[in-house]
Amino acid sequence: MSDFENLSGMIIFAKVVETLSYTETAKVLGLAKSSISKEISALEVRLGARLLERTTRRIKVTEVGMTYYHYCYRILQEVKSADLFIRQFHEEPTGSLRVAAPVTFGCQCIVPVLNQFVASNIHVSVDLDLTDRPVSLDDDGVDLVIAIRRELPGHGHYRPLMDIAWGLYAAPGYLQQHPAISTPDDLPRHDFILFRGPAHTISLPFRKEKLKKDIEVRSRFRANNSIALLTSAQAQTGIAYLPSYISEEAVASGSLVQVLPDWEMDVYKSYVIMKSENYISPRVRLFVEALQKALA
Repeated sequence: MSDFENLSGMIIFAKVVETLSYTETAKVLGLAKSSISKEISALEVRLGARLLERTTRRIKVTEVGMTYYHYCYRILQEVKSADLFIRQFHEEPTGSLRVAAPVTFGCQCIVPVLNQFVASNIHVSVDLDLTDRPVSLDDDGVDLVIAIRRELPGHGHYRPLMDIAWGLYAAPGYLQQHPAISTPDDLPRHDFILFRGPAHTISLPFRKEKLKKDIEVRSRFRANNSIALLTSAQAQTGIAYLPSYISEEAVASGSLVQVLPDWEMDVYKSYVIMKSENYISPRVRLFVEALQKALA
């Protein structure tokens, strides 16, 4: 018996179990009622097992039939998912795409992709909420949430975007005027620019191969926005602890240099979180694909 010989019979059998009616199954599948009966009978012969008990008044699923149904049900769901995927693939993206993203990461990394997406899809409009507060897909009425975190998102409907490595950055002028830095142990003698928190001190993590260090430093300037920290570092206020996507342009222009680049520090991951994987509208699907391609 071929591995594929039972496929059509399995799908028909699953529908019969769900409707408990040959007539309804025939209507749903667009087949003749006699074809349904023949398929079920042929399936039972090939399996060597009775799946249904049929009388003139009703259909009853046997014990082995109910167990077999669970396998058939999964196949039917996969067929539906495959059909849905093809329909989505051919649909033109339309409507409003509602996205929530952290303020700085959104401006630096998400907005450029959105601009290109809008230009390429004339029937899509975008509503972008840039906020650093927690966002709920349901409560805030958005299609997608961009999240940055160390751990995986709380549910399975997400896609990874890019890793975000953190590091120390300072203006060349600052480094020339202060003690040289060759190891993490040299850092406590310097001024730091850090994200605002409840304490003025922070323990910075360092890793190099098997060696790990945690160095406690004190901030002289604190802010709740990484652009403000970047600007302060460029003004030679101190050494800033920044994500790589913020510092790249400044490093390329020479206004900042990375301190202790051979040491690895915090690494966060960015994700795009969506409501469901069962049905994803074309505008959401295409934008998620564009994000992954741009930020990979």
